[in-house]
Amino acid sequence: MTIQKTSLVFVLCATTSLSAQKQKYTMAEAVNGLRSNLAIKNISQPSFLPGKNVWLQIQKNAYLATDIHSKKVDTLVSVNQLNKNLSQDKKLKRLPSISFINDKNGYFKTDSTYNRIQKLGNDWQIKPWLVIPSKAENINVLEDVNTIVYTLDNNLYANINGKTVAITQDKNENILNGQAVHRNEFGIDKGIFIAPDHKKIAFYRMDQSMVADYPIIDWSVVPAKNHNIKYPMAGKTSHQVTLGVYDVEKGSTTYMKTDGDKEQYLTSIAWTPDSKSVFIGILNRDQNHLDMNVYDAQSGLLVKNLFNEKNPKYVHPTTAMLAVDGSDGDFIYQTEKSGFNHLYLFNLKKGSLKPITTGQWAVTSVLGVDAKRKEVYFMATKETPLEKHLYKVNIHNGKISRLDQESGMHNGILSSNFEYLYDSFSNATTPRKVNLINTINGHSEALLTSENPLVKYNQPEVKNVTLKAEDGTPLYGKLILPTDFDSNKKYPVIVYLYNGPNVQLVTNGFPASGNLWYDYMAQNGYVVFTMDGRGSFNRGLNFENATFGKLGTVEMDDQLKGVDYLKSLPFVDADRMGVHGWSFGGFMTTSLMLRHPDVFKVGIAGGPVIDWNMYEIMYTERYMDTPQQNPEGYKNANLLDKVQNLKGKLLMIHGAQDDVVVWQHSVNFVKSAVDKGVQIDYFMYPGHPHNVIGKDRVHLMQKVTDYFDLYLKKKE
Repeated sequence: MTIQKTSLVFVLCATTSLSAQKQKYTMAEAVNGLRSNLAIKNISQPSFLPGKNVWLQIQKNAYLATDIHSKKVDTLVSVNQLNKNLSQDKKLKRLPSISFINDKNGYFKTDSTYNRIQKLGNDWQIKPWLVIPSKAENINVLEDVNTIVYTLDNNLYANINGKTVAITQDKNENILNGQAVHRNEFGIDKGIFIAPDHKKIAFYRMDQSMVADYPIIDWSVVPAKNHNIKYPMAGKTSHQVTLGVYDVEKGSTTYMKTDGDKEQYLTSIAWTPDSKSVFIGILNRDQNHLDMNVYDAQSGLLVKNLFNEKNPKYVHPTTAMLAVDGSDGDFIYQTEKSGFNHLYLFNLKKGSLKPITTGQWAVTSVLGVDAKRKEVYFMATKETPLEKHLYKVNIHNGKISRLDQESGMHNGILSSNFEYLYDSFSNATTPRKVNLINTINGHSEALLTSENPLVKYNQPEVKNVTLKAEDGTPLYGKLILPTDFDSNKKYPVIVYLYNGPNVQLVTNGFPASGNLWYDYMAQNGYVVFTMDGRGSFNRGLNFENATFGKLGTVEMDDQLKGVDYLKSLPFVDADRMGVHGWSFGGFMTTSLMLRHPDVFKVGIAGGPVIDWNMYEIMYTERYMDTPQQNPEGYKNANLLDKVQNLKGKLLMIHGAQDDVVVWQHSVNFVKSAVDKGVQIDYFMYPGHPHNVIGKDRVHLMQKVTDYFDLYLKKKE
């Protein structure tokens, strides 16, 4: 017995010693470690070879091709093979990103030149193909018709068989062609839409000459230089958008006759499979009425209105109609009309909109439509709002099959023949795992299980927390305990928040806390808490639009539920609570410090919206209507007249080149503080737009940490 007891003591001591040897993160590791020395092993640029059951990855400057059935791995092409064809001055230092047409043909870009590659025997031949200007943007390659479509400055061009054609020739620099419009709201991420037959090119034309100029100052030169942008603020004049269609064979452009308010939004652009017609979602500026229309591409005339959506608060279209190839006019459409984003089957001839998926969960994205098997592959929150999983559903009977097996946040890449799904996921205990799923029989094969790069570090305990809002809605959060946790001690607390639309902080991903900076703070004696309140993402329309017309009220009520929970914990020091957030989180931080000044001792607000009158039209008017329609809502949310309420310490931070939440928000706040004799702390990051990233983010988070340390940590 004595020997066993001694051995046990030795083991316990050894365990304690090992625990003591666990490392703490440096600030650089806490901020950028998962993108540098703590990066989780991954498969580089995974994809499927078109038309083959072969998946590709890049390894050691070569594309490796793995035959899914035989498991045979071959080098498809390497940088050395390509360099055999290039002169000494043009040799490639690393493998370029290659777009493969099949296993024997592809193309890639070097500088301004697109090159074709073709496999002949065991060698690859390279031929220069088309040359475009070095400053070209928004590039679309139409390999089968020897065409590249692109924008240069504010105009749209096409290089067709080596000949450059100016599709637009607007001399007014405030008229933009072929670029994303409406400040990238409504899911808009491009401005060029190629017809299926590649003979027509639809493009956005945005006239913003009527929008007020807003100065963005470059402080890196002497004297400082002004660059004006067009920034349409809530309630003010907006830009005007039309959709043009360029006929490649005729060399002519027709603009779709989208009658109505010139400041309406054109969304959800898509072509019909026959390349004769274009879908356009027409959303009114009030954003409460959507008409899904189809237009004749040749004449520009309205063919018919397909359906409309109305909501007393807002309609938020973010996706386009997706054709079911080979069908008799079937399309897949996504809408939140049921309260959650779901898939619907629309038939162009019958005009019917039939639900494919239903339930109290959201489809987050569509991976592909298998017309042959009548199945849609998609990602969704069906199991829990804290996870994303991979599914397929039968278009006609609505039968859903889950394709992955393990908990967590899944992302999928679907093969062109729909037979295989590349599944990469993580959860609280799994840094990354990659499986190859057979979509027909459900068989799953592991391709990669990454080791945990954080094992040598002292990781905090993370507890999942579920609270309830005033209306009984579940609110999900995470509580991160100090790594040296002692239940008899009292700890300072940091609440990190966002709690705005289109963002979800709390998921079952890796790391378990959600952010290594939280872990860093836990290693340095803090309790950290984060929670998604009403107004945030992936919880359905009612959860999101609970804040409509009154931003900064319902969200704060929910965050204060989190505060009540924290105060109920015996190890939390309610007199040493801090709050931090960026952008909408900066608005929330400042709002809490001013509208509930007795709760938090310290607040750090980054890039904060201070006055919603000065934020962009598309986002603000969706959630607040216009200032003219909702003066009380704007007044209540405005923080400039509440500065005098501040009791705690407030640090405000802003990027000097912020073109999202313009710098004037925090500058006006400082002026208000001066006018009212209120002391705040302020810091500005020259050269940075809305987010401070790269090496300077280490400086930012050190400043945030130092500020909390200064005012929340007890002086020994």
